[in-house]
Amino acid sequence: MSAEPTRCPKCNGEMMQGFLFESEGHRLETWVEGTPEKSWWGGATVPKEKCVPVGSFRCSACGFLESYARPEFGTK
Repeated sequence: MSAEPTRCPKCNGEMMQGFLFESEGHRLETWVEGTPEKSWWGGATVPKEKCVPVGSFRCSACGFLESYARPEFGTK
């Protein structure tokens, strides 16, 4: 499967590349390997070496989202 779809698998519309943005923390979404470990303040401990940036594609016709975790989706 390609990480850069050009047609929507639901309606065959055009897929546009983008990203998911966490507005409160001002960070890009990431995928983290393993299970979450609770941190002392109640959130989760996230080891950077296990994080992979997430890129997302949106269908311009129906809005379907398809996401991939790949290093090239990181900030440039």
